[in-house]
Amino acid sequence: MKKYALIVLVLIAGCGAYAQVSKTFISAKPENAGMSAERLSRIDRFMNEQIEKSNIPGAVVFIARNGKVVYYKAFGFDDLEKKSALRKDQIFRIASQTKAITSTAAMMLYEEGKFNMEDPVSKYIPEFKNPRILKIFNEKDSTYTTEPAKKEITIRQLMTHTSGLGYASIGTKEMKAIYAKAGVPSGVGNSQYLLSEKMKILGTQPLMHEPGEKFTYGLGVDVLGYLVEIWSGMPLADYFKEKIFTPLGMNDTYFYLPKDKQSRLTRLYEEQDGKLQKKKTSVEGDPDYPCLAGTYYSGGGGLSSSIEDYAKFLQMVLNGGTYNGARLLGKKTVELMLTNQLPLKVSETTQFGLGFQIETSLTDYLSPQSIGSFSWGGMFNTTYWADPKEKLVALLYTQIWPTTKGRVLDKFKALVYQSIIE
Repeated sequence: MKKYALIVLVLIAGCGAYAQVSKTFISAKPENAGMSAERLSRIDRFMNEQIEKSNIPGAVVFIARNGKVVYYKAFGFDDLEKKSALRKDQIFRIASQTKAITSTAAMMLYEEGKFNMEDPVSKYIPEFKNPRILKIFNEKDSTYTTEPAKKEITIRQLMTHTSGLGYASIGTKEMKAIYAKAGVPSGVGNSQYLLSEKMKILGTQPLMHEPGEKFTYGLGVDVLGYLVEIWSGMPLADYFKEKIFTPLGMNDTYFYLPKDKQSRLTRLYEEQDGKLQKKKTSVEGDPDYPCLAGTYYSGGGGLSSSIEDYAKFLQMVLNGGTYNGARLLGKKTVELMLTNQLPLKVSETTQFGLGFQIETSLTDYLSPQSIGSFSWGGMFNTTYWADPKEKLVALLYTQIWPTTKGRVLDKFKALVYQSIIE
């Protein structure tokens, strides 16, 4: 009887193996994670088609379920002219994927009692006191008029892109001109500034609208990065390395790459007249800015990383704040970060938590992602999402900007989800 019971227990454990979540990544056959190897192979065909059509130079794909890596492949080329293959461990400019890491750093300090979410930014950066709203803009000479704002920007509004701050270089024509005249950078491709200097200048510039009124993608998370420096007493790069990257084993993530890793930086391409060419300029400056000896740590867009490194970060969030034996955040803090912060009057389309776009019942019809999934991406065509219900982490990285081909994300999502069989 005991022998029979033992056999039953073994069988039950084996049948439910795909449901066991590993706390750190381990490689496994797709079927051991409830996915189909045959169906995953459709991704191979899709990625090769994209490369053959010259839609992208190359790509790296990473998929894990229940902490088990079921798909991790590189396709195409790092250098089209030399026909050098893209490798899985190459380092990509992840741009706005930096934002979720900066938000995580801030929430770690929130757990230490360093601030309240509704604190005004001016409590820590006086230049943000008495904000003003842009009223009339003169396109001929970039002069403008303003009116006093009714309220100040809060920490929560920085994280949710409702502060009224715009974007340099990639924002509206008004804010691009205003920030250019003031010397406020986008954070991507800049190296020889100091975050403290530029964020203080940003605090004196007009807002696009009343804080909390609209979802406007902007430099709020760069301000948050400076606040992390103030609250921690450490440069942002040092805080990231000591408190996040080292504990998670993210050994290939940097603002500026050490010399022994610079050869692993992917080439950046752009589309010109329907053809892919190496990009000669970034948003601002040298496209190889990750290889510079920089001092500007943009919390909104400055990092470069390997796909596996960022997957570790996502798995930490999916695990409720822990990975690699290290707990970065408490379970309830993660739940707060993954809770939509935007009422309908602020945004009818975008649902956003603290650092991530969130899938809710309002947006669930748009894709096969489960409600509760969180996602974002970077301007150079890196993208990710994680699905708590399916215990799924998926990332697709390439390096091309600008392009008229569009992102391949929607088709990639369909290919990932169709491969789930249990």
